[in-house]
Amino acid sequence: MMTRQSLRAEQIALLVGAGGTCLFLGALGFQYIGGIAPCEMCHWQRWAHIGAAITGILAATVVKGTPTARGMAWFAILFVLTSGLIGAYQTGMEYHLLPGPAACSGHRYVLGSNMPPPEVQCDVVAWSLFGISMASWNAICSFLIAGLGAFGLSKIAANDGALGQQNAA
Repeated sequence: MMTRQSLRAEQIALLVGAGGTCLFLGALGFQYIGGIAPCEMCHWQRWAHIGAAITGILAATVVKGTPTARGMAWFAILFVLTSGLIGAYQTGMEYHLLPGPAACSGHRYVLGSNMPPPEVQCDVVAWSLFGISMASWNAICSFLIAGLGAFGLSKIAANDGALGQQNAA
């Protein structure tokens, strides 16, 4: 008879952190290889992915096999979800549906105005694939990673509950 082996909470945390790391490294690739400068909100999204990576590593090494691992996995999911929410908000800014922070959606540079050129604008699409901006791709991928991680953790909770009922009987 074959038994199914499920992922443990620290493995899910590590996988979610790895997903965040991949998205972070992809953003760095666009910046340093592709020459696309990040805006301020891009940096916010990156910090959330760094948080997910660190949380995943801590869950897989420091708290491995303890009840704290499940909480760390939820924190990793929360970090990736936060990055996705920032990306979704930035997408709304790019379509001019939502207002943006003044730091990255301020004045437009007018040639000969003697104003300094603005930093990279958060409400301007710097790159897109199939009409979907980089912020939108980050949101899609982040939501997918967070959703899969949450699904995996909910399966662990369901399995733990079923085992508890079997042991009680």
